[in-house]
Amino acid sequence: MPKKVKNIPVNVMVDHFDAGIAVERIFFSTSDEATLNASDEAKQAHREDRHSFFLLERGKVTVEIDFQKFEIEPSSIVYMHPDQVHRILKLEDVTVAAWGINNENLHPEYLKLLESLTPAKPLVLDQETFSILSEAVSLSIKFAKRKNDKLYHSLLRDSCNGLVALVISQYLAFTKSTDTTSRFKLIADAFKSALESNFIRIKSPTVYAQQLNISTPYLNECVKVATGYSVSHHIQQRVILEAKRLLYHSDKSVKEISSELGYDDYPYFSRFFSKAAGMSPLAFRNKNRE
Repeated sequence: MPKKVKNIPVNVMVDHFDAGIAVERIFFSTSDEATLNASDEAKQAHREDRHSFFLLERGKVTVEIDFQKFEIEPSSIVYMHPDQVHRILKLEDVTVAAWGINNENLHPEYLKLLESLTPAKPLVLDQETFSILSEAVSLSIKFAKRKNDKLYHSLLRDSCNGLVALVISQYLAFTKSTDTTSRFKLIADAFKSALESNFIRIKSPTVYAQQLNISTPYLNECVKVATGYSVSHHIQQRVILEAKRLLYHSDKSVKEISSELGYDDYPYFSRFFSKAAGMSPLAFRNKNRE
């Protein structure tokens, strides 16, 4: 059973990192009390306050990301968006290279690409790419220690963005679409980006189409060709995901969650959730907390 909290905890970048950027190599040993305590904190469901990247170099990790469980082995990269709720379920002796960067320091083009990739599953890297990333992290860690350099922040920001670019390139190579669907994918990505920013306030496909300066039928066609699902389905599933996060990881009442997600009509929200999830909000909470 998860620890009950009013709000989903957010893991904030600690003060000894440069503002908005973190890069480090972390060791978790089953024989070391300090690292065991740190891993215990990671086992509590939480969000990060930045875009987070984890390169597993040694050991095994089982992680839950938004109700999906992943067993991760070395030479794998994991990207997590700030909205995603995750927790460590199990880890053995682990070495992980980790870096994080907030929106202000992230290259705007990379931010758009990461939004389009979310949710991204853990990705197994080939040995050459893994070695390059591991070496690049080691160099970035050295940059992070040169705090007296006049261009310290720029050096750290650019090196971290370089790491992000390497990861994005791998995800894009893995998920690349054919030329015949690229036009639809661009529009579908733009819709998903708009949805992520507005799903609490806007739940109408027509309004999203207006924001993108296209007709509602055309938006629906593009999204369905690119993803296999309608615009309405994506809107519904995004709301349901956030509702599940709050039901499972917080102690807010269903009425509070309904209001937070933009539904003043609590009975309507309860019916909406029940139809989409196959059970009532309280039944979902109780079932998953058993």
